Amino acid sequence: MSYLISVNRLKSRLENNQGNTVIVDVRFQLNDPDAGRKAYLHNHLPGAVYMDLNKDLSGKPEKHGGNHPLPDTRQFAAKIGKIGIDHETTVVIYDQANDMFAARLWWLLDSMGHEKVYLLEGGYERWVAEGNEVTDEIPGLKARKFQPVFRENQTVDIEELKEKLKDKSTVLIDSRGIDRYLGMVEPLYGKAGHIPGAKNYFWKDVLNEKGNWKKKEALEEHFASLSKDQEIIVSCGSGVSACPNVLALKSAGYKNVKLYPGSFSDWISYDDNEIEKKEE
Repeated sequence: MSYLISVNRLKSRLENNQGNTVIVDVRFQLNDPDAGRKAYLHNHLPGAVYMDLNKDLSGKPEKHGGNHPLPDTRQFAAKIGKIGIDHETTVVIYDQANDMFAARLWWLLDSMGHEKVYLLEGGYERWVAEGNEVTDEIPGLKARKFQPVFRENQTVDIEELKEKLKDKSTVLIDSRGIDRYLGMVEPLYGKAGHIPGAKNYFWKDVLNEKGNWKKKEALEEHFASLSKDQEIIVSCGSGVSACPNVLALKSAGYKNVKLYPGSFSDWISYDDNEIEKKEE
């Protein structure tokens, strides 16, 4: 996958002083929002800066819009510039392992036209397991100006989604685990089930049995029932775990892929929206 960088490649890049690289640590736990920042302060990859899912990669939740709405684009662009990123910068993002939060930042930067964005394969765990250095030193970064160049048609809102669901050429994906999709369990929200018409593609299924990202051929097989001529809208609980599926679909050659940022948490914020619990 062209969106990945190996530990060895990153290590070589740092050792050879290949400049204009910013490493971003996005470790996070939904059930303990301070855990990721605490882990970063304890130790992190040399030169890495921390970005928080709630404070940096999301906007403020309101009645509608979902639990992790997209951040204000102007404020987000300013934050990206402040940590030293412009469109010439190579950005390497890492999570605890191959978790969902790195893909969220990848999606945000990609949607703003940034080309050189990579996920560290295996994340922090792989870096440490291969004997590489970590530090608690907070880096000093030179601010740059990040000017977004927005890609068109990257998202849908709830009204557009409702219209799209009437169109058989559009497919809606739910990226959550099957138990949540079927409404058997729901640890985060007051309602359980899924958006009517959504098909379940658990985001962790884009990883192999060792937890590594599947290669293009395996991803094409995984998504084989989806036509590359179809429009594919990807959702989850709140627009975070959908992002690995977006990345995987694009890696497999799907081009017409959009994110429903509000996802199920936005859908259920409207009392008159129906919920389904059977597999579709």
